[in-house]
Amino acid sequence: MRFGFIVRDGNPEAPGLAVSLAALLRDHGCQAVFVNDYGPGVPAGHTGMPGDRIGAHIDVMVALGGDGTFLFGAKLVADRDVPLLGLNLGSLGFLTPYALSEAHAALIEAMQGRLPVEERMRILVTLRAKDREPESQPALNDAVINQREVARLIELLASTNGDTITSYKADGLILCTPTGSTAYNLSAAGPILSPDLEAIVLTPICPHTLSNRPLVVRADKGVSVTNTSRYQAVLTVDGHWSREVGPGDMVEVRKAQRSLRVFRPSHSFFKILRQKLSWGERKA
Repeated sequence: MRFGFIVRDGNPEAPGLAVSLAALLRDHGCQAVFVNDYGPGVPAGHTGMPGDRIGAHIDVMVALGGDGTFLFGAKLVADRDVPLLGLNLGSLGFLTPYALSEAHAALIEAMQGRLPVEERMRILVTLRAKDREPESQPALNDAVINQREVARLIELLASTNGDTITSYKADGLILCTPTGSTAYNLSAAGPILSPDLEAIVLTPICPHTLSNRPLVVRADKGVSVTNTSRYQAVLTVDGHWSREVGPGDMVEVRKAQRSLRVFRPSHSFFKILRQKLSWGERKA
């Protein structure tokens, strides 16, 4: 088996752990290939490959870092059906459930085919601007449309399956997957969705009308959002890709054809929530 590695930059533990895991793979007859155009690069004596090519040459991708590293790794391998293993070097890590202490055991279980794999729905985000060709990007977490000018509310008209939802007057709008419901959506008081659902959440950011609440719609219906204000907005997809959204421009969000395959721990999603969010704990 060939394992790809994408390593978070700026973390002093990451390079040493990556080399240790690569040695473990070699001892079990497997090969490690490092993404050479992301993070700290390729350790001495190891093989490297550009991120846009690595998905076609590996059986498993390992993300060493936080959720941002995991999201970038997902972008590289999802369309190749390569499963992604997230090892958490960050502070919270909803997407990277394995701690450093679990890294070696998780890798061995992945090599032996004993680690369960689940499918995570992705979205395809398409910007239809008036003055240029449409551009599309897949996302595992979310698409965020927010204000470009400080202290300027923007107006966004949202619809699903041709049916108008409402016109939001707010700092912005988050459109997320169930996986992304624990990201920016959670900070904006949006709902947490079980990751096995197929739905899109619309969560307004600081809406002018307090009755504008988060909404969950079917993913197969899709959502369209038009900038109906006089001001420029900014579209950001999974924190890695952004474009300006001018007045009259439209953002379309629909379920992507391919989901992401991820290794999941033996404990449930709800245990992760209890651990990360301290649910049920009594404070002294």
